[in-house]
Amino acid sequence: MCTSHAHDQGEAAQAGAGRRGFLRATALLGAAATAAATAGVALSATAEAAPAKAWRPDPDSRRFTLAVMPDTQYLFDGPSLDKAPVEASLRYLLEHGKDENIVFLSHLGDLTQNGSKDEVAAISEAFGLLDRRGVGYSVLAGNHDVRSSTTDQRGATPYLDAFGPERFQGKPTFGGASPDGYNSFHLFRAGGREWLVLALDWRLSEQGYAWAADVLAQHPKTPVVLTTHELVVEDDALSAYGQQLWDRLIDGHDQIFLTLNGHYWPAGRATRKNAAGHDVHLHLTNYQNRYFGGAAMIRLYRFDLDRGVIDVETVSPWILGRAAKGLNELERQEIELSGAADRFSVDIDFAARFAGFDPVPARAARPVSKVVVPGTVAYWRFDGHADGSAVSGTVRDLSGRGNDLTVVPVGGGTLGWSSDHHPDQPGHGSLEFQGFKSPLTGAYLRTVDGAPLNSATFKAGYTIEAFYRLPADWDPAHHAWSGLVGRTGTGGAAGKTGDDPDEPLATLSLSNDREPQWAMRPLNQQGIATNWGQETPLETWWHLAVVNDGKHTTLYVEGCPTVRNPKAAAVGIASVGLPWLLGGYAYGDKIDQILHGRLGDVRIVERALPVTSFMNH
Repeated sequence: MCTSHAHDQGEAAQAGAGRRGFLRATALLGAAATAAATAGVALSATAEAAPAKAWRPDPDSRRFTLAVMPDTQYLFDGPSLDKAPVEASLRYLLEHGKDENIVFLSHLGDLTQNGSKDEVAAISEAFGLLDRRGVGYSVLAGNHDVRSSTTDQRGATPYLDAFGPERFQGKPTFGGASPDGYNSFHLFRAGGREWLVLALDWRLSEQGYAWAADVLAQHPKTPVVLTTHELVVEDDALSAYGQQLWDRLIDGHDQIFLTLNGHYWPAGRATRKNAAGHDVHLHLTNYQNRYFGGAAMIRLYRFDLDRGVIDVETVSPWILGRAAKGLNELERQEIELSGAADRFSVDIDFAARFAGFDPVPARAARPVSKVVVPGTVAYWRFDGHADGSAVSGTVRDLSGRGNDLTVVPVGGGTLGWSSDHHPDQPGHGSLEFQGFKSPLTGAYLRTVDGAPLNSATFKAGYTIEAFYRLPADWDPAHHAWSGLVGRTGTGGAAGKTGDDPDEPLATLSLSNDREPQWAMRPLNQQGIATNWGQETPLETWWHLAVVNDGKHTTLYVEGCPTVRNPKAAAVGIASVGLPWLLGGYAYGDKIDQILHGRLGDVRIVERALPVTSFMNH
């Protein structure tokens, strides 16, 4: 750190820091039990001394970790050289590389206090732990590693001798360096794709800016984490130089979604929208003001592409590794100083965030022949029509079984075509239903009289699938309990006297909480068998599948089985020979509700299909 103002900021924030520790209360005791209680984050003394396991990150796992180490300068200050904390952190990465799927480490500069040959040699030796295991990592020069008045055109330094491009040549993650050697880029694979770490010097020259822009231009579809020593100065604020970096490099390059820097303290964050209108997360992490110069704390950025989140945690393996021996008073205080600024989550819809520079190709429509699998008794799709045009005439059953549909208007309502569709739907179209409860208005579809589906009972099993999407103005008071797919005819008419005899024989409906529900009367039961799904958000396409194997029925949402599936045997679907409905729900043989939303492809198969054969696969 180079300014007294920053030091004052650090002390003031430290005094008011939240006291939420990253260990349980028992960790403050320093007893032998503490090491076991904190095994998830602590290195035991024996583990620290044990040979490190091979570093082999999984390049395809959608969960991976980027490790970050900020300013370590006070550990390497003139005659005061102590590499043990750095080595403890690096051994932690090696020890936990597999279970954390650690893919890369970035140091944020100010490795040393004075940039002297002896200081640099000491931390260089520590980093040899990673070199010997082939771990991918990056370093960059902070203002204490080089003369702070210089740019990346400063020429030879002890830092460059130890951490220049020659050190990284041959490493699988090393992409290249600027001609001066002070800037570098690194590529790693994680989550099934390539990522880039752009490690920039303390001060970029004109040549440095040009080089960085060229690297980005050569990797136009690669998401970028930019690391540098100075950028964010405190929460929601950039330094003068940080603002320059934003204006000249970050703002105009949409690939840069995350920046990491040290230099100032305490830890802080900012979020800014770039020129493309997308969020860039800018994080300051630095602990040199804390006990033992920060004790080479590392910050773990745990990416989870499926959850759309980066979970961030800050740990000191050196301190945690000493827990079994008993922590001193300052170490206990240090543990307590880790609060909300150091453990947090960042929500990112990665596909949407990266779509501007690396759009995911839309899945092509699939021909009918690929969807009409053996046993298909009905398949309806709604593509090939102009948006907003009215549905009229007959909607053909593409299975060839003759289960065609006709439009039934209610209260002057209409039914429209739409090109909107689930991204994994075979047909690229849907029906726009505009149902309303009171007065009942809208339009729905029914199978034609005499359709074979009307009398089918599916004794050997069945699979019923549908895609749907509810709009933002969906209101349970006016739209709840509308049917997606269902069979008319009442339980009473079928001789099924259990439960409400006026309920229809089968309906895949949406509750007032937007929970999908499959409620029907099996051939072997008097009452209604019901499968329930969880609440499904608005303005999102969903795929539902109801699968009966001849004995039991399971409801799936997006290919995932729901929890509330009855265990009782359920054979077939009762029938009185009446039509099936799309978008309508009948009670007492009268239309009671009409769907308000969009309905995509619907398929009915007279056998149980595996998840891998669903329409969204």
